[in-house]
Amino acid sequence: MLENNLLALVITFSISIAWLRTVDFAAHRGWVESRLSRKIIHIGTGPIFVLCWLLFEDTPSARFLAALIPLLITTQFFLIGIGAIKDEAAVKAMSRSGDRREILYGPLFYGIVFVVLTIIYWTDSPIGMIALMVLCGGDGMAEIIGSRVGKSKLPWSQTKSWAGSLGMLMGGWLLSFIVISVFVSLNRFSTPLLDFILPITVINLTATITESLPIRDFDNLLISATSVLTGYLFF
Repeated sequence: MLENNLLALVITFSISIAWLRTVDFAAHRGWVESRLSRKIIHIGTGPIFVLCWLLFEDTPSARFLAALIPLLITTQFFLIGIGAIKDEAAVKAMSRSGDRREILYGPLFYGIVFVVLTIIYWTDSPIGMIALMVLCGGDGMAEIIGSRVGKSKLPWSQTKSWAGSLGMLMGGWLLSFIVISVFVSLNRFSTPLLDFILPITVINLTATITESLPIRDFDNLLISATSVLTGYLFF
């Protein structure tokens, strides 16, 4: 079983790095603007990583092996952010303005959330994976849609828009439903898929409200905490 999990680790790590480097390359070449590439990474990394959990054998060490992947990538983010590693492609892909120090906030917190939720929840509970999908799909789509069509701002947060909040709700809900659907179809969860609709909806609604608040840099942590706490109402 350990050998199978090590193979799963290698496959997951390879797929994750290939995804990150593909987007980094596209941003570095100017095919994708840095603001958009940052959110493409944000949206795509989570589903890829969580679906790769299906490759692991159900052993006590599996969650820790899987968590090594976001831990290593997050460590790389930290080293790039403090300037210990020079990686202009990564800086351009993950920062808004091209300042490497921005990586020490959103992207770094994003990675920390992945490590913590993987270890705590794994496949034992849908709370962790739903929270990750809200963070990926919800927060990612909020900025993509909000920056393009979000002209009508929220009364309590002039940097956020109604369109962005709608993107947050729809993006998080859709990714949550898709990933849970896969796990239910493979009998990883015994609960019928329809019974997940209400929890997914409520979790995404509370996370959307949290994301709409005028808070910058620490929103990844707050969105995840809100999703997890709301999840305990249902699971």
